[in-house]
Amino acid sequence: MREKLKDCKRIVVKVGTSTITYPNGRLNLKRIEELAWVLTDLRNRGKEVVLVTSGAIGVGAVRMAMQERPTIIREKQAAAAVGQAMLMQIYHNFFDRYNQTVAQILLTKEELSSDSRYENTKNTLETLLEMGILPIVNANDTISTYEIEISDNDRLSAMVAEIIRADLLILLTDIDALYEKDPRSNPDAKRVANVASVTDEIKAMAGEKKGSEFSVGGMKTKLQAASICLDAGVKMAIANGEDPKVVHRIIDGEDVGTLFGC
Repeated sequence: MREKLKDCKRIVVKVGTSTITYPNGRLNLKRIEELAWVLTDLRNRGKEVVLVTSGAIGVGAVRMAMQERPTIIREKQAAAAVGQAMLMQIYHNFFDRYNQTVAQILLTKEELSSDSRYENTKNTLETLLEMGILPIVNANDTISTYEIEISDNDRLSAMVAEIIRADLLILLTDIDALYEKDPRSNPDAKRVANVASVTDEIKAMAGEKKGSEFSVGGMKTKLQAASICLDAGVKMAIANGEDPKVVHRIIDGEDVGTLFGC
């Protein structure tokens, strides 16, 4: 099954806040540049690529000299407004080095729940991909409190993968894979290499959310994303984003991370 990943044409890659920032919340520019190189290289191989990124609120909070991720809704929205501009500027600069044009798409619940907006979102993404442009998607936290309240972007990336009928969604996170128990507190924890369906037994492996003060989500939201993908016929992989070249390794069929949809 992993060998068949080489044939994936349309790929969504999601990066979490902890992947593109340091624990202090500041942007990890080296990693973002490596990510831009990897995704542009996929484009050069003939793949269609969409990037779903987290980090706007966390990055904005640091720029606004907040000591931790804000908890008040209006402060989150203000941080998102500052952080989103910063993120897109950085992404544009790095992708531009490799002559890859990018576009920004901010989504809310309305785009995903309304038939007309859903279709408009799909048409926009499809057109960008047809033109060789790499869409960069984030939740529109600046205007929608719903996205802030539930935002983890794992589920958002799964919905994007469903909308464009992607072949594969790759979640880059701060853990290597799904484990039978939390490897950070259980050194003997075994990696789950392949998952055919998200059963209650699999859900029980999620444990508690861990990460930096500026990150959101956890393994639970990744399993929710996996359920969305499997229902839509999309394969999904979880892998450590410390080295973005892991994306190449996954697509080349290496046994890394956890693959859903075996």
